[in-house]
Amino acid sequence: MLGIILIVVSVGCSTEKKKHVTIMLDWYPNAVHSYLYAAIEKGYFAKENIEVDIKYPANPTDPLTLAAAGKVTIGLYYQPDVVIAKANEGIPITSIGAVVRSPLNHIVSLEKAGIRSPKDLEGKTVGYSGTPLSEAYLRTMVKEDGGNPDKVKLVDVGFDLVPALITNKTDAVTGAYINHEVPVLRHEGYKPTYLSPAEYGVPNYYELVMVTGDKTLKKDRKLVEAFLRGAERGYQFMRENPNEALQILLKNQEKENFPLIKEVEQESMDILLGKMEAEGEPFLSQTAAAWQQQNEWLKEKGLAKKVLPAETFFENVLK
Repeated sequence: MLGIILIVVSVGCSTEKKKHVTIMLDWYPNAVHSYLYAAIEKGYFAKENIEVDIKYPANPTDPLTLAAAGKVTIGLYYQPDVVIAKANEGIPITSIGAVVRSPLNHIVSLEKAGIRSPKDLEGKTVGYSGTPLSEAYLRTMVKEDGGNPDKVKLVDVGFDLVPALITNKTDAVTGAYINHEVPVLRHEGYKPTYLSPAEYGVPNYYELVMVTGDKTLKKDRKLVEAFLRGAERGYQFMRENPNEALQILLKNQEKENFPLIKEVEQESMDILLGKMEAEGEPFLSQTAAAWQQQNEWLKEKGLAKKVLPAETFFENVLK
C-alpha cells in the first residue's frame, strides 16, 4: 500500500515540474533589476510554476540577439536600439514590457563647469562612447536649445565616463546614467548636474524594455505571460518595500565583476521608482505612440532606414 502511495505522489509531483525561463540582463545586477531578484526571493515566479535563471551578457547586443535566436527566453534591452534592429535588419524580436519609462541616459557635467542647458556646451568638449545614438541626442539637444552643435567637440572616451569628467578630460559626457554615474559622482564627493534628452527635442523613450523572440512568443506565450506576472509582483514588492528589495539585490550582486555600493544603489532605486510607472501607464505597459514617435525620430536622424507600424515593435502581453 505504501508503495502505491509513493508512486501516486511521485506522478503527482512530476506533473508540477517547473518550467524554465532564462532572462539576460542588460548588464550586471544593479537596482534596475531589483524586482527580478525580489520575485525570485519571495516565490512569485515559483507561484507561476516557473524557475527563472538570470544571465549576464558577454557582449552588449546579447540580450537582443540571443532572445531573437531563442537562446534565452527574454532579454533586457533599449527601446531605440530595438527600433533600429527591427527597422534596419528585421530582427525577429518583440518588446513585451517597458521596464523604465523615460530616459536614464543624460548629458552629465560637474557643477563647476557651469553647464545649465545644452547651449552652454558650445565651445566645450563632450565625452561619449562613440555611438551614433549618443551623438544624435547631443546634436538634437544643443540645436533645440538654440545652440550650434558644430561648435561642440566630441571625444570618444569609451565607457570611462566618470574618469573623463573628474580628470577634466572633458567638460561633460553624454551616455551617462542618472541612476548610476550621477550617484557614483555624488558618492565620490562631486556635484553633478545633468540634462535629459526628453526635455530638449528628443521624443521621450523607454530606456529599458523586455524583449523576446517572435518564435518564443508564438510557441511559449503562456510561459512568457507567467514570467511577466511574476515580474509584476516583484515590482510591486520593490515599490512597497524598497529597503528589503535593496537588501535582496545586494545579496545577489556580482562582486567580482560589478560590486555594488549600497548608497549608490539606494539613490538609484529612488530614481527608478519614479520612472518605472506613470499615471495611467502601469509597470510593463507600452503605448503605440511611444514606439511610433521613436521610430519616426530615428528615421529623421538617419539611424532607422524606414518607419514601420508601431505594432511591429511591441505587444502588451498582459492585457
